[in-house]
Amino acid sequence: MRAHSSRYRFLVRCVVPLLAAAAAAVLPTSATASQTATTWSVRGPSPAAPVSATVALNSAGGLTLAVAHKGTTVLAPAAVGLETTAADLTNGLTFLRRTDRIVTENYVMTTGKQRARHARMAESTLSFAGAEGTRMDLVLRVSGDGVAYRYVLPDTDGLTVTREASSYAPPADAPAWLLPYTANYEATRVETTAGAAAAGDFGFPALFDVDGTYVLLTESDVDGRYSGGRLTHQAGSGTYTIKLADAEITSPGPLATPWRTAIVGDLATVTASTLVDDLAPASKLTDTSWIRPGTVAWSWLSEHASPRDPVRQKQYVDFAARNGWSYILIDEGWDRSWVPDVVRYARARGVEVLLWFHWTALDTAQERDATLSLVKSWGVAGVKVDFMDSDSQARFQWYDDILRKTAEMRLMVNFHGATIPRGIQRTWPHVMTLEAIRGAEQFRTRAATNTMFPFTRNIVGGMDYTPVAFVVSDRDTTDAHEVATFLVYESGWQHAADKPENYDSRPEALRTLNQLPTTWDETRLLGGRPGQEAYLARRAGERWYVGGISAVPAKMFETPLTFLGKGRWLVETLRDGPHGLVREARVADSDDALSVPVATNGGFVTVICEYTKGRSTCDQPVRRVPQTDLVVTPAQAETRPGSTIDVRGTFTLPAGGPIRDVQLRVLPPAGWTAGGATVSAKHIRAGESISGAWTVTAATNADPGYVDVPVVATYRFPDDPQRRPVHVEQAVRVFVPPPNPSGAAYVSDLPFLGESNGWGPVERDRSNGEMDAGDGLPLTIAGRAFAKGIGTHAPSEVTVWLGGTCSQLQAEVGIDDEVTESGSVAFQLFGDGRQLADTGVVRRGDGARPLAVDVGGVRMLTLKVTDGGDGKNFDHADWADARVTCA
Repeated sequence: MRAHSSRYRFLVRCVVPLLAAAAAAVLPTSATASQTATTWSVRGPSPAAPVSATVALNSAGGLTLAVAHKGTTVLAPAAVGLETTAADLTNGLTFLRRTDRIVTENYVMTTGKQRARHARMAESTLSFAGAEGTRMDLVLRVSGDGVAYRYVLPDTDGLTVTREASSYAPPADAPAWLLPYTANYEATRVETTAGAAAAGDFGFPALFDVDGTYVLLTESDVDGRYSGGRLTHQAGSGTYTIKLADAEITSPGPLATPWRTAIVGDLATVTASTLVDDLAPASKLTDTSWIRPGTVAWSWLSEHASPRDPVRQKQYVDFAARNGWSYILIDEGWDRSWVPDVVRYARARGVEVLLWFHWTALDTAQERDATLSLVKSWGVAGVKVDFMDSDSQARFQWYDDILRKTAEMRLMVNFHGATIPRGIQRTWPHVMTLEAIRGAEQFRTRAATNTMFPFTRNIVGGMDYTPVAFVVSDRDTTDAHEVATFLVYESGWQHAADKPENYDSRPEALRTLNQLPTTWDETRLLGGRPGQEAYLARRAGERWYVGGISAVPAKMFETPLTFLGKGRWLVETLRDGPHGLVREARVADSDDALSVPVATNGGFVTVICEYTKGRSTCDQPVRRVPQTDLVVTPAQAETRPGSTIDVRGTFTLPAGGPIRDVQLRVLPPAGWTAGGATVSAKHIRAGESISGAWTVTAATNADPGYVDVPVVATYRFPDDPQRRPVHVEQAVRVFVPPPNPSGAAYVSDLPFLGESNGWGPVERDRSNGEMDAGDGLPLTIAGRAFAKGIGTHAPSEVTVWLGGTCSQLQAEVGIDDEVTESGSVAFQLFGDGRQLADTGVVRRGDGARPLAVDVGGVRMLTLKVTDGGDGKNFDHADWADARVTCA
């Protein structure tokens, strides 16, 4: 008894000062409390905390939650609770107990508006029993900038949630900035009021202005245990209710739902809030040293066809290298036949490569294992995954799976066609950004919409708007506005969306872009209102960066510089001038103000650095990697499993330098081995070289086909702002022949040594279908069905090994019946690079065209389909009954 009494006094001392609730409601050991309490209040973790929440139990046993800011209600009492297939926990509840604690966490982000985070929240758990005896805990957390709650169902072997009653009730006349719901969050955000909003569903986050106190509604900590939610609204009502993406959500055991989250405060508090991340699970990664935010050169928006062109991609690499940008993104259309070469070209110039994927190419464990391992072996640094377009529990389970795999492979991630961030960038720090925004790729840019994003979508996490797209002709923004989006919008990877020529033609814009970081130590709102203006100050290290975008008539923006430290500062501003972009600089201190003329729908970027005598610009040198040469011999080789090849490499610094910490080595593929030492040099000066020689042995179980044996040189160079090694690589292209075919062999049964396809994968014994492997139909041409063959989509190529042992190829070729409109293609055959046959244009309705071609002596046979000269739409091409006759 004595020990119990001592603990009781400790609880009273610690808990009562933190809470505004009556003492009887605080003490879980009080039987009277559990019988009589019907209202419970929770205030933030400090006595002066402005935010509080009140939970009430009504006479029907239903719960409501209200939120107040500085004593004024901003969210009126609104229902909370949920239903499962076994229990209705929206009414008939009985209070059991209350427990309280303070949650304090410190963590560091790899991306975002603030690197180092400090979270402190008061947490209260209110336990209830439903009419069926099911226990439900309502867990509330209140911080200085918001309120969050979740449901915990602890005593179950499994359950199925069918509905949440969770709702919010801002005043009906509160101005609101809402996003009509679509699963990719790319609809146009609208300005309305809470009550006047149309009936229907709205996506998170949703922003309301309650007499100058802003409330941002969203959610945190959603993963595969649950589905994503959204808000649903009845016309004329101010109440918004949570609607789940799935009709049923299954849990195999105890369940803790996502946090229903309301960020509350003045606009500056809401904009700078990190509450969504604070509520999320801690990082699952212990080593984040390989994760690097940065600027990305991206070609798809300005040139849709460019991702199919390796020459053009190398031009983007050259542009990125000249300007010190960290990455290029090769979007939809790349081909595995040339990507490794572009990756090597880029890395030798200090630029890393990111690759685009449709999510269905990575939707199984087998696809993720094979594909991600392959691109990692090429040296790819990260992936952009697109078109998930779902908030279902199944899709969040897929997110869990691909995030675990990419983390294991040390591949960074950008999600497009995606859901919004719900704390994902804290839990998985290799997520650099997510789309979930109506970005520049919509080709209709409006200043009024742009100025909503900093106060809505971008508050909850990185936003891949793909900024600075001068190429968009349907825009009402100025050039300075476009440049400023790069700073005003936060994204760990900023995908600059225009072509090199458009940036080079605006040298002042490019000069500014080259100086802007993409992650921040601190962020402050300096002024603005959604749909009108947004002005932010961000700090990276000792430098400050101020940016603004406007959707109002021309004006003078002014702000005190009190956030600067002591001393004198050089303040350098890029803004709109009467004849284009202009740059201005002056010296100031923290007692001064920043005054910038802002054009109608304009913007500006200001860089602020420490002033020293004679300094005229804040520009820092951009990273430019020295040019080096790596020659590898032989360029090509052929070997059998278990056999060896001799490889040599010479690495040279033609001019400049010196470079240091140089290493030259061979990196054999998995299962292969290499004899010979790594060659090292502490320094290499201009004109000097190092060389190495190795004996490489193929794996005894080496798969047939082509494999690269890379020779790699790494080095560092003086004054590198990123302080990381440069990777230079060339490879010996080694061919491992498969067994020679014999007798009558169907081409669809042979190993494919190379394949490419205009849409989805090449299909064996089925038509092309859509994006997924195996989704085609039986091969059918003009009503004739074929059991064997290859289904492709122009343009396509398939290469198989004949080994010089076959005499003839026979096939029936044509457009598959699965297409509903006319396609046109041409079928071609190549033997060892020499054209053997060309059908000319074949159209839908022509029927199956017989093909018989002499392939005597051919080692490599390539079956190629072109688009017939009129584009690739509906070009589903069948090599039906394709077979070779061999010795």
